[in-house]
Amino acid sequence: MQQALQEKGFEFCTPIQALSLPITLNGQDIAGQAQTGTGKTMAFLTATFHHLLQQNRPHFSGQPRALILAPTRELVVQIANDAHFLEQATGLKTGLAYGGDGYEKQLKAIEQGVDILIGTTGRVIDYVKQGIIRLDHIQVVVLDEADRMFDLGFIRDIRYLLRKCPVPQQRLTMLFSATLSYKVRELAFEDMNDPQYVEIEPLQKTGHRIKEELFYPSNQDKMALLMTLLEEEWPERCIIFSNTKHRCEEIWGYLSADGHRVGLLTGDVAQKKRLSLLKQFTEGALDILVATDVAARGLHIPDVTHVFNYDLPDDREDYVHRIGRTGRAGESGVSISFACEEYAMNLPAIEEYIGHSIPVSQYDPQSLIEDLPKPHRIKKGISHTRPNLQRTVKGMKKRY
Repeated sequence: MQQALQEKGFEFCTPIQALSLPITLNGQDIAGQAQTGTGKTMAFLTATFHHLLQQNRPHFSGQPRALILAPTRELVVQIANDAHFLEQATGLKTGLAYGGDGYEKQLKAIEQGVDILIGTTGRVIDYVKQGIIRLDHIQVVVLDEADRMFDLGFIRDIRYLLRKCPVPQQRLTMLFSATLSYKVRELAFEDMNDPQYVEIEPLQKTGHRIKEELFYPSNQDKMALLMTLLEEEWPERCIIFSNTKHRCEEIWGYLSADGHRVGLLTGDVAQKKRLSLLKQFTEGALDILVATDVAARGLHIPDVTHVFNYDLPDDREDYVHRIGRTGRAGESGVSISFACEEYAMNLPAIEEYIGHSIPVSQYDPQSLIEDLPKPHRIKKGISHTRPNLQRTVKGMKKRY
């Protein structure tokens, strides 16, 4: 494992890894809180693989020895991708269990035997109830983005699965998330063995390398302001968050019509399409991703330079997760938020939560792009078009 980590370029621990690994490598339960992009995933993957290698392999064959649960399909796939090099180095097998598609492929892999099962609660419960997998030999349990799973109403599912595992004293249990409320810790600790709690930068919930900026646009100016800022900033890789599927489709329509290479990621996009969009965005085939909060949790997409909050989120914690898509792993980033007539009421709770006021910038309505294109409508098979480099901006450089 050490050689594999070195070859992968992991030379030094991030703060959350430095705090958590001495605890988990010693076999003690932990609840780790740190900002997104600080290395939480590698912290629990390293501990999981290490723990399994240190334990005696049971006599039975094929049943999972570690269970990693995450709230979304995308996060499950991301964790599996991050674990691949450790899987190759150790010979331990991973398997996936998530809804949406790929049922037969997942089932075939599980039936061939896995050491580490990575999945969402619903699909794992499905396999358990069918008798396809047993959890009575589990030696490690990981709850990633634990607060999100509780928020989404998965508490009963989590407890059902934990009750199928050995008692807390006979397994290593880890919780990791960017935010862990006291309620979540109280609920989760009922199924942990005297866990230790570690936290990175508790008073600074937004990354210090992220430049935050806030505008107060009218609803009428909102789209024009977004398109003007995109032309002015010209981000290399950008995520635009909105609160609703309908609004995301509207944003996508305008940007697509304007020639931007833009993808749309909402909850009802088919799983294969979602994974394809994320791959295109990661590889640079798309410059902009318009998304609801389904994409805000746990996904590690490198080199995101800008995040736009087209709508201020209703959940103040989602602000932290959204802007955490940029400024990762020591890089700098820009977060631009719109406090419009509809969502400005969410701002006080957000600023109270992050512990500071977001710097406000003014804009000149006369300098905004006027000739907005007729927006495209959503059609099957269309995800992006080639960028339009001909548009010019009247010059909204003055921010004061």
